[in-house]
Amino acid sequence: MEYEESGWYKVPSLFDESGLKKLRESVDEISRQERPEVVLEKNGNAVRALHGCHLFDETCARLVRLPALVELAEELIGEPVYVYQFKVNLKQPQEGAAWPWHQDFAFWSKEDGMAAPRAVNIAVFLDDTHEGNGPLQVVPGSHRLGLIEPRADEQGKRSGDWRNHVAADLEYTVPQPQVDALLRQTAKRPAVGPAGTVYAFHPSIVHSSSDNRSMDRRALLLITYNAVSNAPAPSPRPEFLVSRDASPIIPLADDVL
Repeated sequence: MEYEESGWYKVPSLFDESGLKKLRESVDEISRQERPEVVLEKNGNAVRALHGCHLFDETCARLVRLPALVELAEELIGEPVYVYQFKVNLKQPQEGAAWPWHQDFAFWSKEDGMAAPRAVNIAVFLDDTHEGNGPLQVVPGSHRLGLIEPRADEQGKRSGDWRNHVAADLEYTVPQPQVDALLRQTAKRPAVGPAGTVYAFHPSIVHSSSDNRSMDRRALLLITYNAVSNAPAPSPRPEFLVSRDASPIIPLADDVL
């Protein structure tokens, strides 16, 4: 299967313009609020990310229960799932900063105690995404390497501050020499396409994104579904970053937002 082999998979379109419009309206409304779930760029003005929106926004709460998404996650993982994380990564025009090369499972393992990468990220493009506005880019097949540990001189460093897990200066990154070695073997691939494009990608795949140097916003909505049997003990991180409820998610009756 393509997902098992490469660690990512482009899903046939699941959203119409009406559904995308509702999601963008929610994102815009939440972005105007002052709350801990809204993370800003270093400049203190541009919104960088929104977290845990499904816990307080009706459209986002409905999104995570759409049958098509839940069934996709269950098929890729092989058992009932729950929502582990929900976020929207925003790259504002000419302001959105890069995300360095990293593996999501590094954070979930080291900070939350997740035992295995038996989870999947479902990425939904809310905006048209192209090479110029900071698309997600992955190293196909890198998930099969497992967790890539930092260099010896970086091991043991841990701030305990969740803000270092959502900022441009990420706490756990893949060392550049190892990234360079990976890229000599396998070319990186950008995730580009029109609004409504959906990708599934593995928690251990090595990925990053560049600065947004264009005049086009890039909003990427990410739902992480985790296997119910893989739920860690309650994390010390805020609930809007890590769900406390590992009950199997119950899909809606239809796929309409």
